[in-house]
Amino acid sequence: MAIQNTTIRYGGVTKSLHWLTALLVLALIASGLYAEDLPHETQAQLSQKALFFSIHKTMGVAVFFVALVRIIWAISQPKPGLLNADKKLESWLAETVHWVLYASLMLVPLAGWISHAAASGFAPIWWPLGQGLPFIPKNEAIEHAFTSLHVIAGRVLIGALILHVAGALKHHLIDRDSTLRRMLPGEPPIGPVPAQHGSKVSIATAVAIWLVTLAIGLGLGIMGGEGRSEAAQAPALEQAASEWTVEDGTIGLTVNQFGSTVEGSFADWTSSISFDETVEAGKAGEVTTTISIPSLSLGSVTDQAMGPDFFNAEGFPTATFQADINVASGRYVADGTLTIKDQSVPISLPFTLQVDDNKAQMRSTTTLDRRDFEIGQSVTDASTLGFDVTIDITLTATR
Repeated sequence: MAIQNTTIRYGGVTKSLHWLTALLVLALIASGLYAEDLPHETQAQLSQKALFFSIHKTMGVAVFFVALVRIIWAISQPKPGLLNADKKLESWLAETVHWVLYASLMLVPLAGWISHAAASGFAPIWWPLGQGLPFIPKNEAIEHAFTSLHVIAGRVLIGALILHVAGALKHHLIDRDSTLRRMLPGEPPIGPVPAQHGSKVSIATAVAIWLVTLAIGLGLGIMGGEGRSEAAQAPALEQAASEWTVEDGTIGLTVNQFGSTVEGSFADWTSSISFDETVEAGKAGEVTTTISIPSLSLGSVTDQAMGPDFFNAEGFPTATFQADINVASGRYVADGTLTIKDQSVPISLPFTLQVDDNKAQMRSTTTLDRRDFEIGQSVTDASTLGFDVTIDITLTATR
């Protein structure tokens, strides 16, 4: 069997790349659909779900590079003519499906890869070159947009694959020509190839299909991301009466999941602060902070974090920190109680403070153990979900 293509036959390299791609794509579709339906309520379920998503993502990267090699090889080779080129409608459909498949094999895994790179956490890709991509920041809007595109483009890929298989079977079982056999090992007899009519119309049709796919996929992702963002901020907390009014600030958290750092923050929280900066020792004030749990954004695991075994946002929509502000030797500590779900835990929160006239800037970093608040009790393996949660707080307040 010849290595290279001719004008009527496919060579060994093309055949090998074709069937390797077919096996990878079928395994990719199966693993993705299976992983999507797996539950993730317990340690074992979460580990299994992550395992199959890692398999899916790793095979997706493999498909991308195999498809890239296949396309480069196809460009360098003669293209065997269609055996049904005299049937213009059938040949147009066959060529269109081929171009859609070629684009799908690049776009579907690339969209999933961009979504993965933009997301924080969850199942890693098994390769030594890191989880990110150049020029792709950690950004939920990008993640949502390309996740949606990955799903929509994946459906287009499945549809094109079904048409491709159906066409091959028609050629083999009804037309009884060598279209399918010439992609198999060996060199079957091939009769005269009819005159070819080119594929400009087919290319234009495939481009139109993909422009519509891109518009729908990215559009749904952007609109869906906006909807999730709005839902996460509701219901808004009422502003608390306070001697000091918080102008801006963040309450961020960082966890480790499957060896990856996942960063998030609460979009909605209020603080009631009384504070006397002239006190040099002892109690200088009080603070009560209320946090809206549903306003948490935690990358790709936000929905999981809202679940019953974690924050249980439906049953416990707020967390509260009540503390005395104490000062000693110029160092500030908020000593009080943090209540998450129905668990109240004593917390000492050291912080730095800079007061300039009627404006105060505060910053604090501390580490909590999620198990103290019965968060993620079913996940007992720290390599799956770390026990330590780093809290970073910054705020600017005016008197």
